[in-house]
Amino acid sequence: MSLPLDYLPATDLLNERVILITGAGDGIGSAVARTLARHGASVVLLGRTIKKLEAVYDSIEVAGGPTPAIFPMDLLRATPDDTARLAEGIHKTFGRLDGVLHNAAVLGQMAMIAHYDPQSWLEVMQINVNASFLLTTTLLPLLDRSDDARVVFTSSGVGRRGRAHWGAYAVSKFATEGMMQVLADETQSAGRIKVMSINPGSTRTAMRAAAYPAEDPNKLRTPEQIAPAYLYLFGPPGGQLHGQSLDAQ
Repeated sequence: MSLPLDYLPATDLLNERVILITGAGDGIGSAVARTLARHGASVVLLGRTIKKLEAVYDSIEVAGGPTPAIFPMDLLRATPDDTARLAEGIHKTFGRLDGVLHNAAVLGQMAMIAHYDPQSWLEVMQINVNASFLLTTTLLPLLDRSDDARVVFTSSGVGRRGRAHWGAYAVSKFATEGMMQVLADETQSAGRIKVMSINPGSTRTAMRAAAYPAEDPNKLRTPEQIAPAYLYLFGPPGGQLHGQSLDAQ
C-alpha cells in the first residue's frame, strides 16, 4: 500500500500527542519531526549529534510548535540502561508516549557478503536492528498508557526482496520487517498499539547519495515532500492500519 503524499490535515491533527523519532538530527527524521510538531505533536528528538538535534529543536520553536525534548543517544553503543533512562525521562516529562518512529539507520558497506567486513556487519545490525529492539521493549509500557499508539519501523525495498551488494543493510531491513510482524501479532488483541513499517522510497538523503553516487539527487523527492505520509500514519488514518508493510511513494 502506498501512502498519500497529498495528505493535508488540520494543523491540530496531533495536538497533545507525544512522539519519539530516532535519527531526528537530519534527513527524513528531521523533516518528519518538524512536520509532526507543526501539526501539534510534542516530539522527542533522539540522535547522536547534539548540535543537529538542537538545530531541529530551534526550528520547531521558531515555527511555534510545542516545546520538543532532546535525548542524545549513540545507538551503536546503546544499552538497556540507556533506553531505561530515556523511558524515565519521557515519563517524567510527558507521562506517556503515543508513538515511535524508528528512523535511524546506517548503510554499511556496499559489498558482496563473501567480502563483507565483519565489524561493519555487526555495527549495522546493532544500529538498524538491536537498538530498535531495545528501544521498543523499553518503551512499550509507556506506549501502553496511550489509547491510540503507533510503532513505525523504517524498511526498504531491499528488505523485502534481497539485492546483491546490499549486504548487512538489506539483511537488517528483512529483520526489521520480521520484528514489525511479530510485534504486530503480539499487540493485535489489545488493539491500543498499532504497528507497521514504512519504506520511504527514493528520497534525497545522504544515505541515498552514498548508495547511488552517480544519481542526480534533483530527480528525487525531498524528505519534506514525503513527510505527509508520516502524518497519515501518526494521525487518525493510521489507526486503521496494523501489521502492514507500507510505501511512502
